[in-house]
Amino acid sequence: MQTISIGCDHAGVAHREAIIQYLEKNNYIVIDHGTKSLDSVDYPDYAHPVAIDVETEKSMFGILICGSANGVNMTANKHQGIRAALCWKDEIAALARQHNDANIISLPARYITEEEGVLFVKTFLNTSFEGGRHANRVNKINC
Repeated sequence: MQTISIGCDHAGVAHREAIIQYLEKNNYIVIDHGTKSLDSVDYPDYAHPVAIDVETEKSMFGILICGSANGVNMTANKHQGIRAALCWKDEIAALARQHNDANIISLPARYITEEEGVLFVKTFLNTSFEGGRHANRVNKINC
């Protein structure tokens, strides 16, 4: 069973809950970093723990959610070895894995439905990195 870490700010609570329900139903181990409240919070407080879990291999993949997904995505990508991808379409989620070997998916809660969020996560988790010509490019990402 794969371990997945998830975190969100106040804008992503409903999406987080729907995604956790999907993950648990499909036998993933979920590390939930919250938030569980609609009260305004600071997205880095939730993005950093998810990125650390993936960075230290405590989790295989991470899921981050905020209003636009820009904030959590920028925060996660500050960590070495993290390749967080902002995904707003299912094809983008697939390409993030296939071409970029992304290990965190960042979802914009204010621009996608909960159902789309679950679909994008499903696609992300079930898509493999193609390697080949993409591997050399991915190997050049870290500073």
